[in-house]
Amino acid sequence: MTHSSSPPFHIAVIGGGPAGLMAAQAAADQGAQVELFDAMPSVGRKFLLAGRGGMNITHAEGYHAFVSRYARQAHRVKPALDQFGPQKVRDWVHGLGVDTFVGSSNRVFPTDMKAAPLLRAWLHRLREAGVQFHMRHRWTGWHDGQLAFATPDGERRFTFDAVILALGGGSWARLGSDGAWVPLLQGQGVAVAPLAPANCGFDVDWSEHFSSRYAGEHLATLAITAHDLDGLTVKRQGQCVITAGGIEGGLIYALSAALREQIARDGSTTIWLDLAPDHSHARVFEEVTRPRGARSMSSHLQSRLGIKGVKSGLLRECLGAADFADEARLAAAIKLLPITLQRPRPIDEAISSAGGVTFDGVKGSMLRAMPGVFVAGEMLDWEAPTGGYLLTACLAQGKAAGEQAVSWLEGKS
Repeated sequence: MTHSSSPPFHIAVIGGGPAGLMAAQAAADQGAQVELFDAMPSVGRKFLLAGRGGMNITHAEGYHAFVSRYARQAHRVKPALDQFGPQKVRDWVHGLGVDTFVGSSNRVFPTDMKAAPLLRAWLHRLREAGVQFHMRHRWTGWHDGQLAFATPDGERRFTFDAVILALGGGSWARLGSDGAWVPLLQGQGVAVAPLAPANCGFDVDWSEHFSSRYAGEHLATLAITAHDLDGLTVKRQGQCVITAGGIEGGLIYALSAALREQIARDGSTTIWLDLAPDHSHARVFEEVTRPRGARSMSSHLQSRLGIKGVKSGLLRECLGAADFADEARLAAAIKLLPITLQRPRPIDEAISSAGGVTFDGVKGSMLRAMPGVFVAGEMLDWEAPTGGYLLTACLAQGKAAGEQAVSWLEGKS
């Protein structure tokens, strides 16, 4: 991989998402000559899509809690976060001329809630630092020691002193994260855990009647009881959405890692919905059993507990006629309604992906099997919930990879 042995070092960054852009910035800030390659016509496409609903940059909760969101791989992600954590991410955004604010959920957003102005300011800074961009260059691996790219004008090959790979995971292939890099690295002896959907929805075998009537309906004021990655029972409150074939949304995404693993192990898994989380079981039982006169049970539930629409439909869908008619069983189901999840939705529908280059195969950010090749971002084997955690870790790992690539080259020279 080595081309020159003294500064300015010539470094390639492959992948124009947040991790790749930050790697390019970090390497350029250290004096390297950086060229960035991406298969798409422009960089940051998934970054821009994520910003359509409000650009969630990072999270303002306490640092210990923040790191814990990376679950089993927290200790692997923490070294990069220690150097470039949530507050430094905010400081960096402010340095680009974009102000931020902390929302009611402790999520951090630009004041205008948009991703495009932030990306434009970032790209301007990168170009000022001398970073060169090569669009529509799809990396196809190494050929005779050179990096090879498929381009509209045919194959092109380049030689660099070091390479930083920031190719994303396997979700949203149309935006560039297609996982096509997996066999390229496996062919070089790099261990890669299978890519899997993360922050994803799940299939449920709804009846045709329920599916046709309630697909797209939001379940607000809901709690879910499930088992976490360690098998412990957890209960979380939030919102989710019924789909034609299942269930998705923020509350489901937060539990998706554990649910996915349980399905892989057992073939399916069960969650329990609390349709009246603001009321105790005793209160629900009291209201269900209250005399209702000539009113139907459905009208009674709407009047006394506000259970109507999709919540009422779920009770009818999941309970037999006998259970629905039994007041004690109905009250119990309102507080703990079992839903069987059959499988996660396909990875290309997921917000992010799990799996990737295993941490045992990297030293810092460099591949043990390939000295001079560094990796960053979602192509590493970690996952996190939405809420700014994904972006913060990608930025932190990109910065670490850029700095470590230059440091490695300086050590060689």
